[in-house]
Amino acid sequence: MYTAHPFKMIKYFIIFLIVAMFISLFRGAFFLIKDGGSSKRTVHSLGVRVSIAVVLFITLVYGFITGQIGPGI
Repeated sequence: MYTAHPFKMIKYFIIFLIVAMFISLFRGAFFLIKDGGSSKRTVHSLGVRVSIAVVLFITLVYGFITGQIGPGI
């Protein structure tokens, strides 16, 4: 059975968060166009995107501090 190296797992998690941010971005744009900004779905999508960005930032800081990510790694 193959298990990913712990250093690679953080990279996969970062990629997952970036993809999730793009999905949230396009969902928000779709709701904005479809609803004309009259519903709360666009605001909810923005809140999700900001939350994902905070988790991404914390993950990046953790990765840099622990040496799991960095230039050339």
